[in-house]
Amino acid sequence: MRITVIVLSALALAACGKEEKAALPPADASYAATLQQQLLDAKPGSVITIPAGRFAFERSLSLRADGVTIRGAGMDKSVLSFRGQKAGAEGLLVNGNDFTIENLTIEDSKGDGLKISESERVTIRGVKVQWTDGPSTKNGGYGIYPVKTKNVLIEDCVAIAASDAGIYVGQSRDVVLRRSHAERNVAGIEIENTVNADVYENTAVDNTGGILVFNMPALSQQGGGIRVFKNKVQHNNTANFGAKGTPVASVPAGSGVVINSNDDVEIFDNDISDNATANVIVSSVYSTGYKNDSMSKDFDPYPERIFVYGNRLSGGGDSPDGLDLKALKIAAMGIGGRFPDVLWDGYFNANRLVDGQARGPEICLADVSGVINADGPNGYDNPNTDMTAFRCSLPKLPAIDLGRG
Repeated sequence: MRITVIVLSALALAACGKEEKAALPPADASYAATLQQQLLDAKPGSVITIPAGRFAFERSLSLRADGVTIRGAGMDKSVLSFRGQKAGAEGLLVNGNDFTIENLTIEDSKGDGLKISESERVTIRGVKVQWTDGPSTKNGGYGIYPVKTKNVLIEDCVAIAASDAGIYVGQSRDVVLRRSHAERNVAGIEIENTVNADVYENTAVDNTGGILVFNMPALSQQGGGIRVFKNKVQHNNTANFGAKGTPVASVPAGSGVVINSNDDVEIFDNDISDNATANVIVSSVYSTGYKNDSMSKDFDPYPERIFVYGNRLSGGGDSPDGLDLKALKIAAMGIGGRFPDVLWDGYFNANRLVDGQARGPEICLADVSGVINADGPNGYDNPNTDMTAFRCSLPKLPAIDLGRG
């Protein structure tokens, strides 16, 4: 059987229905002007304390100062609601070094919840960003969104129902993301075009895709050096509600950990289970819906030096998303079969040399039920489950040290 559609493409799917939920208390609009003025007046060393309560905002908040701390009374105690937002996109937009935000919730922003751009030494702790009506294409794209940042710590955070990624770190360097929870987003956690990141002790459940490690073409840098370990990545089977045409709309529902066009990635000591397309997907840009002419000549589209080992994997692969993936499963595994733990699209650089010697992609797998090579370069004509080329190992990547003691 010829599989003619790319491995990571997916049919357009209806957004998930709204869930029954308790009525939220009314928000106090009188505090908005106070907080806006505090942000405007902030100087290095300023600590802005947000009291307990539920506060309404009609326009985005922004901070452009170094050395500022924003501190709430606790997650779910200090709540900034943008449900009636009329101006601006983000809930809170920050551009400042040595920035800390902690112990508060941001809800229902028109666009991204918390965006931090071009900043160094950033701490995001105990912050929840959510859209309270549940998954919808109308929700903002990113929940917690540091981009073009350096030395970033994200810990004990929560992201719910973002229409792109719940917790997203993009075009950044030296990142620790730990003990956080992402649910009912399109992408639960996404590390994109980022150099050196440790992603551990997080929970990604009921998203479309659990944890994504991506390199996208036409961005300012390519990423690599990513460790994903001690996470729970389970039943990420929510129908994709990403906006049509966005890269994340290509992610099939039922994706556990997805590595796309990235190098030097280590996946270990995770609990990964019941992701209906595949528990682990390794792919190139050629198997996505966002390959286009904007790819620069310097972009490396192939995943290389990927090491998956020591994980606890179970279930999954029984109901892949999209007709093409269903056909691939039947062709390779039979009508009643299921994909093994790892799905690889089969694209690799046939001309790759290491020390003058031809070298394959170095995708090394251990402690997995198997792998399916979808044979993308040959039109998906001959998928196979031969493990021979994957029985290898790679040097362990170093831990990320943010130098904060």
